[in-house]
Amino acid sequence: MSMVRLTGLQEMIDGISRERNLPKTAVEAALREALLKGYERYRRTQSLDVRNIFDETYFDNFDVELDTEEEGFRVLATKSIVEEVADPDHEIALSDVQEVAAEAQLGDTVILDVTPDRDDFGRMAAIQTKQVLAQKLRDQQRKLIQEEFQELESTVLQGRILRFERQSVIVAVTSGYSQPEVEAELPKREQLPNDTYRANGTIKVYLKKVCEGSQRGPQLLVSRADAGLVVYLFANEVPEIEDDIVRIVAVAREANPPSRHVGPRTKIAVDTVERDVDPVGACIGARGSRIQVVVNELRGEKIDVIRWSPDPATYIANALSPARVVEVRLMNPEERQAHVLVGDDQLSLAIGKEGQNVRLAARLTGWKIDIRDVAKYDRDEEDAKMASYLAEREAALALAAAEAADDFADEEPETDDFADEDAEFSPGEIDPSAATDDETEDEFDGDDLEDDQEQASLDSAADADDDDQEEDDQDSDDSDPDDLTENDSADEDFDGDDPDREALDQEAN
Repeated sequence: MSMVRLTGLQEMIDGISRERNLPKTAVEAALREALLKGYERYRRTQSLDVRNIFDETYFDNFDVELDTEEEGFRVLATKSIVEEVADPDHEIALSDVQEVAAEAQLGDTVILDVTPDRDDFGRMAAIQTKQVLAQKLRDQQRKLIQEEFQELESTVLQGRILRFERQSVIVAVTSGYSQPEVEAELPKREQLPNDTYRANGTIKVYLKKVCEGSQRGPQLLVSRADAGLVVYLFANEVPEIEDDIVRIVAVAREANPPSRHVGPRTKIAVDTVERDVDPVGACIGARGSRIQVVVNELRGEKIDVIRWSPDPATYIANALSPARVVEVRLMNPEERQAHVLVGDDQLSLAIGKEGQNVRLAARLTGWKIDIRDVAKYDRDEEDAKMASYLAEREAALALAAAEAADDFADEEPETDDFADEDAEFSPGEIDPSAATDDETEDEFDGDDLEDDQEQASLDSAADADDDDQEEDDQDSDDSDPDDLTENDSADEDFDGDDPDREALDQEAN
């Protein structure tokens, strides 16, 4: 069998495996696929057929075999045994096979060596092989990175500053598995305003997303501005959170405020399952030792730790810390609107610099918070405004419902075939489908119905006369012959002894 020599094949595979931190099997698979693409390029350049007969599946029956001991590769083709060959790349004649394998039969397959000479392989095929190999190695590496870091999403990793690309920082992170260091991108929007970066400096980053696909650039997206970083830092510093004695209920963070005159700030709501544990004190620590570690990692970011409460009014008042709240009025619980009354000296503190404090409190609690001066607040007037607003809203909802009902009524109702058939007959008419066979032979209208009624009346009268006649005949039979009237004797049957009847019969004869 022929072979194309590749000097130093084993050393090349080992070097790529170490450099890209890929298994040797993955490197060999990428190399075989690249060499097969190079062979396809060689065949296309050698083909004299002007037609494009090489489609995407044309070379599916071809494969490349690497031989690391002899340092080379072979190209093998799997062909079907046929009587007459129509496609030499996929078929071989039975007579040709039986010369070396007498037991071969039609329909069997055979693997043949189709390796070209090294000189015939060509420069373009070699370039194609090199390009495909580089691409396949990148694909293998990205696939391995995705598999390793997919489970590490939403966790914090230790990063090392590598370089700067435009406004992004490229950080080297590790998963702790086979990949020693992988590049990750820290975009401008995910950076902290107080962060300073120096080459080979270390920072903690939050793994936000593992990008899929084969796009260029880092595959990992990390963040320093995500709220998950704050949660991780507190869980790392507070043992009660790690032991589930204290739980973090909600976090509202503004790492990049809209104005540069306002610094980053975070509000975190905590709760506990044990009565004798102060969740706020556990997070702050003795003399602020625990929270100070978190603040230092976040480059001096302000952090407010507040106590969560199931009562919305209490929760809102705590969320506006450090401001002292006089009263919280839940004006519209359905739409989560609340009025917070504070003293004049606490008004600016409750609102915060450029509204940051109330903005974070609203995001933390999920309520729309309106800060009011308690000295200028008119409860009756505000209640009347809210009642008017609710009434207008109810009226608008009712009007919308009525319009929807009218639109539904204006639409033509859908009718089926049975309804159309029933509509052809009025209640006073007879449905032919319900009539018997005798009745369906005639047409029924109003005149026929009147004639039938008159005929029924005549038949009833005739039946009544017959009944009277039968009664008279019965009375005649029961009466005495001497009492018969002249008319009755005329109607009586004569027997043979009557002399007058005999005379009449004789005259007739």
